[in-house]
Amino acid sequence: MKTSLAFRGATAAALTAATVIAGTLLSTGANAASSGFPDHPVTIVVPFGAGGIADVLPRIVGQQLSAKWGVPVIIENKPGASGNIGMAQVARAKPDGYTLALAPTGNLTVNPLLYTQLPFNTAKDFVPVTMLATSPNVLVVNDALPVKTFAELIAYAQQHPQKLNYSSPGPGSGAHLAGELLNQSARISIRHIPYNGMAPAVNDVIAGNVDMIIAGVSTVLPQIQNGRLRALAIAGPDRLPQLPDVPTIAESGYPGFDVTSWYGIVAPAKVPADILEKLQRDFAAAVNEEVVRQKFAGLGVDAAGSSREAFAKTIEDETRKWADILKKAGIEPIQ
Repeated sequence: MKTSLAFRGATAAALTAATVIAGTLLSTGANAASSGFPDHPVTIVVPFGAGGIADVLPRIVGQQLSAKWGVPVIIENKPGASGNIGMAQVARAKPDGYTLALAPTGNLTVNPLLYTQLPFNTAKDFVPVTMLATSPNVLVVNDALPVKTFAELIAYAQQHPQKLNYSSPGPGSGAHLAGELLNQSARISIRHIPYNGMAPAVNDVIAGNVDMIIAGVSTVLPQIQNGRLRALAIAGPDRLPQLPDVPTIAESGYPGFDVTSWYGIVAPAKVPADILEKLQRDFAAAVNEEVVRQKFAGLGVDAAGSSREAFAKTIEDETRKWADILKKAGIEPIQ
């Protein structure tokens, strides 16, 4: 399918945005005394509903920061429009460091490529603080599917074009794009079946209505352990301690295949630079406390706590990767 002029324009704008985030936004804001910051509650807006991994992570870190700062850290759930409603709220917030956003991968790298009329400008309205955590993904299939290994799955897909399908929590989601990357890498044709949320997308794989999904290990590990789903491959660079016998897609013949989800903290643009630096230091320190690392590990995610520069570079690199995948897949932007 040909890529539209609108998509090329959206792609160029998003790539420019990612470059700006990686560059000039790192020096955003005039210096201001941060010695008294924070002196009242800090709010972290989660652009999704309560209970999911994007909600739990900032709550864990927020407890540590509240103890350190001596002020409450409030988690405010603002779901809707694939996370865009919550992100827009933070973009409009006063740039004083007291309103932040928990931003999953897609909100900073994919949504600017997919949505042509976002109520905010990723480059101009946000600045990275730190990456909180990374979450490995795993390819799982319904236990009744007649394949036992990843190699068998690829062979089956090659022999039966368009017969297999995979689910996702919606168009443009990480699971959707992971499936497209698999199609492109292995030169197969597995059909995408979008759902309204991760729970129904996984449940229909368990029920046998859909053949497979690439999802976070924290989401599907219980079903793998009870035998309702079969894990065939890890979609990240390394094997997982929870599934040591499951190979990576990269080591299975597709080097460089990496679909690792991540969750970061961003602030409104123009937050004073010294407050941004304090936020980064304190978030990174909290993430690397042993109690937090253990809680994260229990959820199937890895603690990060990156520098602002490293987080910005990740945003830029991931935006370029997904832009290329979207164009090759012929996925049109959403008006």
